[in-house]
Amino acid sequence: MDLLNALNELEDLIESSGKIPLTRKVLVDEERIFDLIDRVRTTIPEEIRQAKWVIQEREKVLSDSQKEAIRIMEDAKKQLEKQADDSEITRQAKIMAEEIVDKAESVAREIREGARSYADDILANMEEHIGKLLSQIEQGRIELRNIK
Repeated sequence: MDLLNALNELEDLIESSGKIPLTRKVLVDEERIFDLIDRVRTTIPEEIRQAKWVIQEREKVLSDSQKEAIRIMEDAKKQLEKQADDSEITRQAKIMAEEIVDKAESVAREIREGARSYADDILANMEEHIGKLLSQIEQGRIELRNIK
């Protein structure tokens, strides 16, 4: 992941930079830090595009599962109509159709919940990384302003 690599390089740059004695301040290579900030800026849109892809995939899975549930329900109805002549077969078909519908709804619900959870995890992870990056950038800018 380029964003994490850029953040790691930024952290390494800060850690490996010369320290000002008796302070917590460091001297950093301005060109290198601006280069890393530019890399982060160009990488963030990629991360957002990946998150959008995850959301689109989730929507596709939800749509596919709903279509499958509808298909299963239609198949169950057709099967039930075929067997309507015999009362015992009809009773069993109704039970089977209800079980199929329940299972399809359960599967669709599980897929929906899993896709939402996965997308939320990805977005939360990205939010955490971006938050850390913004905090480090802000701290670096404060330190740059305070260097005299």
